[in-house]
Amino acid sequence: MSKEEKKEVKKTKEIQTARPARTLSPFEEVDRMLEGFFPRGWMRPFRTEWPSWGELTAPLEMQLPKVDVIDRDAEVVVRAEMPGVDKDNLEVSVSDNAVTIKGETQREEKEEKGNYYRRETSRGAFSRTIALPNYVNTEGCKAAFKDGILELTLPKLEKAKRRTIKID
Repeated sequence: MSKEEKKEVKKTKEIQTARPARTLSPFEEVDRMLEGFFPRGWMRPFRTEWPSWGELTAPLEMQLPKVDVIDRDAEVVVRAEMPGVDKDNLEVSVSDNAVTIKGETQREEKEEKGNYYRRETSRGAFSRTIALPNYVNTEGCKAAFKDGILELTLPKLEKAKRRTIKID
């Protein structure tokens, strides 16, 4: 065998032992194809970024309150964060196995300097229904609102209370 034939055999062995390329999904193929026509990030000016809870300029505008549901032995506790909501603008209703919290926010800003006058008004409303892990006694419910946090204490019905069973 000549040197050239040996080189040719060696090349074919290298090609055969090389790892096969990863196949692209159809989305990746289209993405790669479009990268040739448009520079990376060309759509960035059109992208919509939604503000997080703390970044909102008008509290609770189009937002639902964050809620914690705590299942205790004799009661269910529901805590809801509602910064910027006034106690008078809250409504809470309780059924056997759900709680509905409704509220409104309203903010008004005024600024006057010489010939400059600015007035901004914003309003927002929300309604959230939370399923409870157990049936509750709607008569013994308590609600407290302090520092933007609503806390509901809902006693469980006697038949729904948690019990520990001894294993024999």
